[in-house]
Amino acid sequence: MSDYQFMKKAIDEALDNVLTNHGGPFGAIVVKDGKIIGVGRNEVTATNDPTAHAEVQAIRAACSYLNDFQLTGCEIYTSCEPCPMCIGAIYWARPKAVYYACTKLDAAKIGFDDQFIYDQLELPMQSRKIPMKQISPADANLPFRTWESSKNKVDY
Repeated sequence: MSDYQFMKKAIDEALDNVLTNHGGPFGAIVVKDGKIIGVGRNEVTATNDPTAHAEVQAIRAACSYLNDFQLTGCEIYTSCEPCPMCIGAIYWARPKAVYYACTKLDAAKIGFDDQFIYDQLELPMQSRKIPMKQISPADANLPFRTWESSKNKVDY
């Protein structure tokens, strides 16, 4: 399949998701060696899970298929430019490339505006809309120290 055909598949997933009333107008696929190994649709409202974006769902499916927590050598095709959360998930998954159809500006025009998140990330913690305050008991870094000396850790 060509890049165009893979993108068409991601867009078809988004459209079918809207037509079947399962969630938002977003779809994504993960491809490795020319084969689709993960498919995702926006299922935020269908599952009451704010992290169930199409890209995250596709990453979960592909990682399960590969039995790995990284998408080495994979490509992600998504119907829309990824949001800040999905960008984070994509960087953690480490695919070799991401391709998108619609832009974040297209999404904003229909009510999916992520600009406020980008704006919030630029602010100091104490100025953000959702308060974030550090609470650090004396042993707060014990899990980190234990990890650092563990012989069973898997680096990622």
